[in-house]
Amino acid sequence: MRWRFPRPRIRLAVVVWAVLVSQVLLYPGLDGLIAALGAPGGIRAGMWFLVAEVAAFVVFAVVWGAASDSLGRRTPLVVAGALGGATCYLLLPQLPVFGVGFAGILLLRAVGGAFTIGAFSLSITMLMDLGGGNGRNMGAAGIAIGLGAALGSVVGGQLAALDPFAPVYAGAVVLAVAAGVAATVGDTVAETTSDMTDNDADPTPPSLGGALATLRSRPSLVVPYAFGFIDRLTAGFFSLVGVFYFGDRFGLAAAGVGVALALFFLPFALLQYPLGSLSDRIGRFIPVVVGSIGYGLAIIAVGVASTAAAAMALMTLVGVAGAFVAPATMALVSDLCGPAERGVAMGGFNIFGSLGFLAGFLLGGVVADATGYLTAFLVVGGLEIGIALLALPAVRRLTREDTVTAVA
Repeated sequence: MRWRFPRPRIRLAVVVWAVLVSQVLLYPGLDGLIAALGAPGGIRAGMWFLVAEVAAFVVFAVVWGAASDSLGRRTPLVVAGALGGATCYLLLPQLPVFGVGFAGILLLRAVGGAFTIGAFSLSITMLMDLGGGNGRNMGAAGIAIGLGAALGSVVGGQLAALDPFAPVYAGAVVLAVAAGVAATVGDTVAETTSDMTDNDADPTPPSLGGALATLRSRPSLVVPYAFGFIDRLTAGFFSLVGVFYFGDRFGLAAAGVGVALALFFLPFALLQYPLGSLSDRIGRFIPVVVGSIGYGLAIIAVGVASTAAAAMALMTLVGVAGAFVAPATMALVSDLCGPAERGVAMGGFNIFGSLGFLAGFLLGGVVADATGYLTAFLVVGGLEIGIALLALPAVRRLTREDTVTAVA
């Protein structure tokens, strides 16, 4: 019997999954990795190590999108992005050997991020190009992202226990595999562009300027955009501060830190679909407002936990609460826009989410370094609770209106 490739949706989801695995592999052993690279120890150096990559994500996602639209092809760019990211991973452990300082290491991280976001962003765009329903395609992307983060945290912790550079080399291998898988997927961008023109959709790639323009034309989107920013801020916070917190506060090694992160990422990934469906039945108000308050309280509870076991159990609760909030917030974007506007509106939502992730590194790193972990958890959890209370009247009003009819 002749072997056949899995469907393009599955292959593209594998690429998305692989990019997330490669990124998160480095998180559990971050402290040991930056020390092995010759950087000064502590959370501030770890903050800049992560910020360098994610800042490049924010800047270059638009560049890759524009390039793919201009060329009318995405597959070669996904392959190039994955291979470029793998090459930067392979070069990273060599820099200290040649006497390159931490500034040079950060520059290489930014270059690697500029490549890797091409593979990540365009593989999701290729999923959007596919037929069969955007819900199914974006659902595949969401599950791939969550499972990639969960697996990367567990495996990364185990590898870091063997050698600080082992997660880096593993990340390079995973990105090379992603490039090979992406190369088997045919482009459908030309067909999609034609379909979008026929349907008067806007094919312009998302950018910060476009996101701000969308807000000016439909101010009600400031509500889900603000929630998206804060929600992603908390994810960035745990990716940095959570790593150092579990190591410094409870003495967990990299393997234990990886398990702690996975206890957040796994329920967050697996519960997105059922809890998103629940918001279709009960409305957005309870998941968005009540869920955000519960999410903020759970974050604070992790920061005041007295034992590692309690903190790790609470990480599971944080993941469940996050899964309750996130899909309802994204669905609110769709609720507030007509079909022809949803692509641009969701692009703006993702831009603000990326900025939130970056802010989570910066805010969490600076506050934890200056005043301690408890204050950092109180600030970030308080922001989640604060946005829920501040936006409560607006969310109540928006969820009562038949906004889809209003914009049709």
